[in-house]
Amino acid sequence: MNMESMKKIFLLLAIAGIAAFTGCDAFRSLAGKPTSTEIGIKKAVIDSLNVAHQKRIDSLKRIEKSLADSLAVMDSLKQGGGTILNPSSMGGLYTTKLDYRYYIVIGAFTQRSYAERLLVKARDAGYITTLISFRNGYNAVGLSQTDHLEKAFAALKKIKEEPFCPKDVWILVNE
Repeated sequence: MNMESMKKIFLLLAIAGIAAFTGCDAFRSLAGKPTSTEIGIKKAVIDSLNVAHQKRIDSLKRIEKSLADSLAVMDSLKQGGGTILNPSSMGGLYTTKLDYRYYIVIGAFTQRSYAERLLVKARDAGYITTLISFRNGYNAVGLSQTDHLEKAFAALKKIKEEPFCPKDVWILVNE
């Protein structure tokens, strides 16, 4: 074997040895390509972005379902002759701060004592009650406070069956 052939064989063996001990990453790095570690990091970033994106999509689907449910409840209320009012239609709230978005109002009176009597009847029937004062002088008795229209509608149907409940019961929307 001549010296030139031995140099070629040695060079090939050296390259094979480097490839065997360092893997493809050494050659990828020399070629300016991403290594397996860099590829793994990029894949992890893409996976986390996909998870975040899916969470946003799921959140939007929940909101869309909630809106569809609320529209269905509003249609049911309209068909059943139900009424929904907000405090501004009653002149606004006087001093009462309402903690929830929806209240079933079973009565509104200019004389506070009438409202208090109805409030006691509802409380004795097991309901959590709220006395709501409006700027126009009315005092309303609110029941079944909730932040979800679907729950308010279900409560309205149940409360309408109570002996203390008048026919003109309505839902107050605290906006």
